[in-house]
Amino acid sequence: MKKLIIWDFDGVIADTEKLWLETRLELLNRDFGLGWSFNTINKYCGGMSDKTKRENLDKLGIVTDDNFWNEALEKDIKKINHGLKPVYGIVKILKNKSLLQCVATGGLLNKTMLKIRSAKIEKYIPIEHLFTADMVKKGKPEPDLFLLAAKKMGVSPKNCVVIEDSLAGMTAGLRAGMTVVAFLGCEMNNNDEYVKKVKKLGIKNIFFKMRDVESFLMNFAK
Repeated sequence: MKKLIIWDFDGVIADTEKLWLETRLELLNRDFGLGWSFNTINKYCGGMSDKTKRENLDKLGIVTDDNFWNEALEKDIKKINHGLKPVYGIVKILKNKSLLQCVATGGLLNKTMLKIRSAKIEKYIPIEHLFTADMVKKGKPEPDLFLLAAKKMGVSPKNCVVIEDSLAGMTAGLRAGMTVVAFLGCEMNNNDEYVKKVKKLGIKNIFFKMRDVESFLMNFAK
């Protein structure tokens, strides 16, 4: 029976989720005088594609334009060009050819390819195993992206495991009918308050070290 491992990128493969949220927080506070904290931006926008972030902000009455998001992207690319470091232990897993793996991320395709090259892991993630938010109408927390990945990879959702760090991503995995693993080893989610929120979703597979994720995945793939 074929099993599929679906990786999120930001906050799982690399500790980058905080970088993108910090940029958007800076611009929101500058342009709208919100006085938001990092916790607030994480509450409303964490783990989502920019499209979903924008929709959520619209619902809050914070209407951004294309110039706002273009500037955010420019700042992101500058950070990417400084170099991204993969989470310790992830490369070992990605190199394991006995595991069927892909990436399904809330980022855009072109930007995600830049991130993958910056982290020097492009040889482990072929383009046909990369699925991004611009490939579906609805991003996380909706299940569309994970379901697309499973379909394209030829694996039933019930035989897929999703490794996520965000509540939106975990919710998407659950809605897709997949096994969900919470990786909380990166800085912004490695705290008791966040662990409680993850457990409230019903997530039982919670890990803080990639070696523990690896052990889980090897058992899952049997």
